[in-house]
Amino acid sequence: MPIKQISVFLENKCGRLASVTRTIGDHDINIRAFSIADTTDFGILRLIVNRPDDAFKALREGGFTVSMTEVLAVQIPDRPGGLAGVLELMQEAGVNIEYMYAFSAKISKDALAVFRVENSKVAERLIAEKGIRVLGGEEVYDL
Repeated sequence: MPIKQISVFLENKCGRLASVTRTIGDHDINIRAFSIADTTDFGILRLIVNRPDDAFKALREGGFTVSMTEVLAVQIPDRPGGLAGVLELMQEAGVNIEYMYAFSAKISKDALAVFRVENSKVAERLIAEKGIRVLGGEEVYDL
């Protein structure tokens, strides 16, 4: 059950990040998780929000370069080696992880991580077969 992630290309200039967050805030859209990767000149802001389609539209209309990608939100056992176990499952199946980041909310006694992988259907099946939960969009957006 992939979820929708918004990616925003930003010039590395003062105020650009504030402008993105103001744009989505003005549309009553709540950020659930985010990650920023940057270089000297630009950055990519990746967002999980409660209303991804509306965020995409608002950002595009606000003049931002934006895209939408499917990612997996995976419930990770919150114990030593919990993340390693999930990563090893993907490694054994040859599923490459393009990037990942942690989620800001805890669910039950476990943590939550967001994965962008080459083959989400294979990764999702492998993870589910091991009894590890993959969360759906509405479940994540409503956290």
